[in-house]
Amino acid sequence: MENKIFVDTSPIIYLLDEKSPLRPTAEQIFSRLLNRQAEFVTSTITCMEYLVFPYRTNNKQAINIFWEFLDACGIKIHEIDEFTAVKASQIRASHAYFKTADSLQLATACVTGCNLFLTNDKQLRQFEELHCVILEDLNEEFFRGQQP
Repeated sequence: MENKIFVDTSPIIYLLDEKSPLRPTAEQIFSRLLNRQAEFVTSTITCMEYLVFPYRTNNKQAINIFWEFLDACGIKIHEIDEFTAVKASQIRASHAYFKTADSLQLATACVTGCNLFLTNDKQLRQFEELHCVILEDLNEEFFRGQQP
């Protein structure tokens, strides 16, 4: 079982955006992962990335829903510190095409001991230190292969 999961920004966006065509998939995956009592981690980068649009549009409800969602799911927010920055630098050095924010997200997952990185960025599956999966990867076969 993947017991410590890093949640990238995109799955949260899909889950909280009522108009997203990927919302049902995201809901099903989060529900199944929550039922497995996994520990969830994200970073301050996720907070910044998610909150840009609600602040731009002055959508206070979306801002509140975001914080309530993190709290309800017990998602811990890891701050970007010097250890995370060094790890992100190492990731960027070996994966020059990764964006800075993605490198910081991956670094956060590494330094917090996550063993699964949930994203919807296919490019990040090239990072071999973590099991990086996109939403469509988490299908019935994936869950059948996991121990309860």
